[in-house]
Amino acid sequence: MFRLIHLPGLLLCLSLASPVSANTSSDPLNRVSLRAEAQQSVNQDQLRVVLFHEAKDSDPARLAAAVSERLNRALEQARATGGIRVSSGNRRSQPIHDDKRKQIIAWRERAELILEGTDFAALSSLTGQLLADLSLADMQFSLSTSQRQQTEDQLIGEAIRAFQQRAKLASEALGGNGYRLVNLNLNTQFSQPPFMPRALKMSSAMDMETAAPQLEAGQSDVVVSADGVIEVIMP
Repeated sequence: MFRLIHLPGLLLCLSLASPVSANTSSDPLNRVSLRAEAQQSVNQDQLRVVLFHEAKDSDPARLAAAVSERLNRALEQARATGGIRVSSGNRRSQPIHDDKRKQIIAWRERAELILEGTDFAALSSLTGQLLADLSLADMQFSLSTSQRQQTEDQLIGEAIRAFQQRAKLASEALGGNGYRLVNLNLNTQFSQPPFMPRALKMSSAMDMETAAPQLEAGQSDVVVSADGVIEVIMP
């Protein structure tokens, strides 16, 4: 026989064994499935900036050399700034056809430069300098692995305590003398808001290509959930 027990903010599914099978140890007796969560908003502490240079030329070899020269110059400048991870991103070249798409009349090439780090001031300053030669493709804030794990470790205890509180509430509502924990699963997740273009602001007194962006990192929501089953001890 199955009974549904409704508690404030909680739906419990209770399976009661019949009197005939009550003495069978393998039967689940008075088992209740519960879920509890602990959540915390954390300041995002990591930034990834993608810059690019795009050009076109009728000579593909000359085009490739010009793009490489521009990117290499930016790489050298970026590597001279301490505390920032610098790497090359995607690079692609494609033909440009005439109106009838029968002949190739030129080539277009695009190459990316990626900057990553936790020092927002240094990244902002370097990005502003590189915008003199490159263009901004993307800027994304995130939560570093170390900060996320540290927050999850703090929330695990809170999620378990919240589960215990609900387990006690369920036991009392059913008229039990306590409960036994059958199983408990802990799961973690986090979400972060998308980067908003308005967070990138340029000084009106400076040209857009040479202004350093003012950054607003925002927050990520870290959640630890506790899903488990208890067995209510009946008098």
